[in-house]
Amino acid sequence: MKDLFDKIYKDKGPLGKWAEQAEGYFVFPKLEGPISNRMKFKGKEVITWSINDYLGLANHPEVRKVDAEAAAKYGSAYPMGARMMSGHTDLHEQLQRELAAFVNKEAAYLLNFGYQGMVSTIDALVSKDDVIVYDVDAHACIIDGVRLHLGQRFTYKHNDMESIEKNLKRAEKVAEKTGGGILLISEGVFGMRGEQGKLKEIIELKKKYNFRFFVDDAHGFGTLGKTGAGAGEEQGVQDGIDVYFATFAKSMASTGAFIAGDEEIMNYLKYNLRSQMFAKSLQMVLVEGALKRLDMLRTMPELKNKLWENVNALQNGLKKRGFDIGTTQSCVTPVYLKGSIPEAMALVKDLRENYGIFCSIVVYPVIPKGLILLRMIPTASHTMEDIEETLDAFSSIRERLENGTYKRLSAAVAEAMGEKI
Repeated sequence: MKDLFDKIYKDKGPLGKWAEQAEGYFVFPKLEGPISNRMKFKGKEVITWSINDYLGLANHPEVRKVDAEAAAKYGSAYPMGARMMSGHTDLHEQLQRELAAFVNKEAAYLLNFGYQGMVSTIDALVSKDDVIVYDVDAHACIIDGVRLHLGQRFTYKHNDMESIEKNLKRAEKVAEKTGGGILLISEGVFGMRGEQGKLKEIIELKKKYNFRFFVDDAHGFGTLGKTGAGAGEEQGVQDGIDVYFATFAKSMASTGAFIAGDEEIMNYLKYNLRSQMFAKSLQMVLVEGALKRLDMLRTMPELKNKLWENVNALQNGLKKRGFDIGTTQSCVTPVYLKGSIPEAMALVKDLRENYGIFCSIVVYPVIPKGLILLRMIPTASHTMEDIEETLDAFSSIRERLENGTYKRLSAAVAEAMGEKI
């Protein structure tokens, strides 16, 4: 019999095997200073395009004041215990009512964390007789939730309506045999590519197929729609979403999440979400802070307006300079370049060290081999100066990529990795 840890000693995993070369710089980097458009990395100021603080609330003085007052009033522990046992308060209920109203649903229920909440919600919504149909590009939290499912599940090609119909037909055949139902899951905004899910087209399929629709709108909440209610509002189909999910970790610049839908469904989940029933209640500091942030989303449209002014300036500027930003329909701004992993490492190091630009890098196996994805998150805190400086830097690094500079700089790394460039 093998030692359980044998596999760990032999295989560190697809990312872990590069830890020695990448940790502290390309992965697990340490940004320092107040969350803002400009922070410190390795002691140098950089323009930060990797912070999900869409509306610039993280260090907004009004938010900081409420957070500090709530911390002084309650400390960081209150309330102690799960909500079902001892951690339930009037403010938790108030926040739920206000969130439900904001996203035009009958009721809402708070979740301690987005990832944990998504996994648990999927688990609570389906039984072994039910079938799940979900996008192949779904976020890891959705995939992990689906993994808990004891019944059948089918993936469809990303945002492909023909594939969705094909898999709904497959799901119907299974559900007819088991006596179960169908849960279809999409994202409001896909966080890597920035594309909106085809919510309107999927909801139209309800006329032909009997399924319930669950939408993860982490990146759409607060950024899309006339009022900021998300991708469903943006596409005019919020009513067709049966269970709506969003996190506080993006537009709200905090911790926590919520689900929203018909009151009877929320009451069911309230009594069946294991991650909430058996976990400590969301702390009062976060609840009061979320109430303040939600009020600012409702009453300060200038925050979203400034965000989109920056988004449009960055995305239009990249397109004018001939960059491929894919088919983004949101604030998420991907920039696609061609190159190997070693070239990507040299490029990003140059970008950070010599141009003062910090953005996330994505390479194979997340995207196809030979592609480099630089993922950028514009926020309301960015300035036009930040954008122009970034556009100039991107033009320079593209030229160096194309003329072979990064290939030469990365030759030693490529050799160590056993990769051809």
